[in-house]
Amino acid sequence: MNKICQAKTVLVTGGAGYIGSHIVVELLSLGYKVVVVDSLVNSSEIALERVADITNKEAIFYQADIRDKEKLQTIFSDENIDGVIHMAGLKAVGESVSLPLKYFNANINGFITLAEVMEENGVHNLVFSSSATVYGDPEIVPVDEKAPLSATNPYGRCKLIIEEMIQDLSVSNKKLRALSLRYFNPVGAHPSGLIGEDPAGIPNNLFPFIAQVAVGKREKLSVFGGDYETHDGTGVRDYIHVCDLAKGHVQALKYIFNLDKGVCESINLGTGNGYSVLDAVSAWRRATNREIAYEIVERRPGDVAENYANAQKAKDILEWEASLNLNDMCASHWNWQHGNPNGYNQ
Repeated sequence: MNKICQAKTVLVTGGAGYIGSHIVVELLSLGYKVVVVDSLVNSSEIALERVADITNKEAIFYQADIRDKEKLQTIFSDENIDGVIHMAGLKAVGESVSLPLKYFNANINGFITLAEVMEENGVHNLVFSSSATVYGDPEIVPVDEKAPLSATNPYGRCKLIIEEMIQDLSVSNKKLRALSLRYFNPVGAHPSGLIGEDPAGIPNNLFPFIAQVAVGKREKLSVFGGDYETHDGTGVRDYIHVCDLAKGHVQALKYIFNLDKGVCESINLGTGNGYSVLDAVSAWRRATNREIAYEIVERRPGDVAENYANAQKAKDILEWEASLNLNDMCASHWNWQHGNPNGYNQ
């Protein structure tokens, strides 16, 4: 696990996005050659320019949809890819409920095309960014990897279906080394303040919405549901700093590069701590020294009461654990938002 595969070339699909750009920072900093494929539907090329500012290194960038098989074939051929971190896909839970076919087309068909091109080019190393949504509404928390799997929305169903596809592929291809990382709720930003989450339109996730309230872009936060069976009635989640999450993906990549046999495993990436929406609001008030106005509204379809991780498997297998706390998450996210009130659209 301590070997660093500096000669390896890694393809990061969705690498211009929020999590992807932080992963690219980690990879470049460790000496990997990085190739990014991103459609820029929900991301910005400026993020990759900022990544270059942070690392003094550049990723090779292709603007392309991963469903474009001909383009992917060219990229694999030209760049001699050794492994893939697959991040690309649509990610808004609420939108997936109203537009399921859009999500099935982009996420599932996108993975099928990527997997075909990997197989045709003899690339057998894959880190898939899955999600804790594959646990549905868990009966027991903290939830571990042996918990029953289900989906309460089309976004989660896409993740679950792709995990099952990877398992089937591992049966047919004994060389496949694949890890599905079930990560919980990524928040925060790089300490430089140069890259962070930049949602298009109304944010779908809690932290960017609070950040926009704090910076004055929005009047108040809508808290979806105040009658859950939690300590304060609001939903409880495991928030994980995006830099910790990025390190987890890189550890997963190192792990599979150092194997001499096939593997197919699912691993949680989380802190193991559950915080409610109102806990997060309080932490944001401390980080910004500003009032965060909010109102309790109706629950969102597909949301669950609480979900947080048992992350022991990641510690045992990947030698990884989260190191940053809720205050770190809020402070770094605020540093990004305060310095970039309009995101990458300055």
